Amino acid sequence: MLSSAGVFVPAYNAARHLEGVIERIPAAAWDMLRVVWIVNDGSTDATAEVAGRLGRSGRPVREWRFERNQGYGAVARKGLALCQTDGCDVAVCLHGDGQYPSEDLPRFVSAVREQGWDILQGSRIASGTALAGGMPLYKYLAGRALTALENAVFGLRMSDYHSGFLAYSRKAMETLPFERFSGSFDFDLEVIASARARGLNVGELPIPTRYADEVSHLNPLKYGMSVLGVMGRYLAGRYRP
Repeated sequence: MLSSAGVFVPAYNAARHLEGVIERIPAAAWDMLRVVWIVNDGSTDATAEVAGRLGRSGRPVREWRFERNQGYGAVARKGLALCQTDGCDVAVCLHGDGQYPSEDLPRFVSAVREQGWDILQGSRIASGTALAGGMPLYKYLAGRALTALENAVFGLRMSDYHSGFLAYSRKAMETLPFERFSGSFDFDLEVIASARARGLNVGELPIPTRYADEVSHLNPLKYGMSVLGVMGRYLAGRYRP
C-alpha cells in the first residue's frame, strides 16, 4: 500500500509551469506514488512536449490527452478514473499551473490514509497566507462570504471550499457519481456536496497560497452563480444516493 497513491494534474496550456510542478514533488512523495497522470485538456502550447519529456524521466509520469478542450470537470473526472483503474488508494488533484503545493502531497496522502478522510481540501485561508500569497482582495472577500454560506448549507466548519487542491480516498472514488457532476470548475464543490450527502468524511488541511503569473480560466461571476446552484441542489436533496 505504501506506493499506491496517485496524482492527476489538470493541464491546459500549462507548459510554462508544468515541469516545475512535477519537479517540486518531494522524494517522500515519490515513495508513496504509483502514478502521476498529466491530463492534457486540448492544450495548444507545448504542454504535450513537456509532458512527454517528463514521462521519459524515469519517474511514473504519464500523459492522457484530450484532442479538444473539455473543461475542468471533464479533466478531473478522467484523472480520477485513471487513478481508480490503476488501483490507487488515494488520488490527489494537483493543478498544472503551479498554484498549489506539490511539496504537501505526502502530508495529504498520509492524512487520508491515517485519519480516515474521504475528501480532504487544501485551505489557503486556514494557513493565513491568502492575501500575503497574492490572492486578490475581491477573491478573498467573495470567498469568505461564499464559505460562510456553504458552511451553513453543508453543516461543516471549513474555511476554504474553492482551492482546487483535493485528495480523495478509494471509498470516495468508488462511491461518488462523478459522471453526474459539472464539466466546469464547480465540479469540486459538487464532489463535496455529494460526499456530505452520502455521509463521507470531509475535512481540510492548511496549504500556502501562491498567486504568480499563471493564467486563470475561471470566470468569477459565472463560478459564483454555479456555487449557489450547487447549494440549492444540495438543499433540494439532489445529491442524495
